[in-house]
Amino acid sequence: MLLIVSASSGHNLTLANTLSALATELNIDNTVLDLTTTGLPLFSPARQSEGRPEQLDAVESLFVAATAMLFVAPEYNGGTPPSLSNAIAWLSTQAEDFRALFSRRPVALATHSGGGGQKVLVAMRLQFGHLGATVIGRELLTNYGKPLNDDSARDVLAVLADLSGR
Repeated sequence: MLLIVSASSGHNLTLANTLSALATELNIDNTVLDLTTTGLPLFSPARQSEGRPEQLDAVESLFVAATAMLFVAPEYNGGTPPSLSNAIAWLSTQAEDFRALFSRRPVALATHSGGGGQKVLVAMRLQFGHLGATVIGRELLTNYGKPLNDDSARDVLAVLADLSGR
C-alpha cells in the first residue's frame, strides 16, 4: 500500500488527493493521511513523559502497512512544516520498531509551495535519507505558476510501485 502523507490541509492536501487519484488510475492501492487531522499533541520531552498519545496508534498503523510513501509538504520558512516534524518525533520515540517504518522503504517527495519549494524538498530528502528510506531522485514541485505535470506524477508513482514490489 502506498501511503500518501500530506503535511498541510491546503494546496498540499489537494495535491495529495490528486496524486491518490492518479495512483488509483494506475491500480496502485493507496491511502491519504492528512497529518493536520490526526490530533497528535505537540511533541516535547515533558509530553513524552506522560506516555504514548492514543492518536499515534492510527498514524503508526498506516506507516506499518505502507510498502512505499509519498510525502507532500509545503515549505515553511525554508524547512518542513510542524505537522510533519511532530509526527516523525512521535514515531521516532514511541513506535514499536521505529527504524522498520523507514528503513529501505521507497519514498517520493512532492510540494506545492507559495515560495520556491526546493528547500523543503532538500530538507525532506536529507531527513528521510537519514531515517534510512530509499528516496527516489525525481521530485514533484508545484506552485501557483507551475501546475502538476500528470505524466511526471504517473512516472513517480510507477517508480514507487516498482520499488515496493507491487
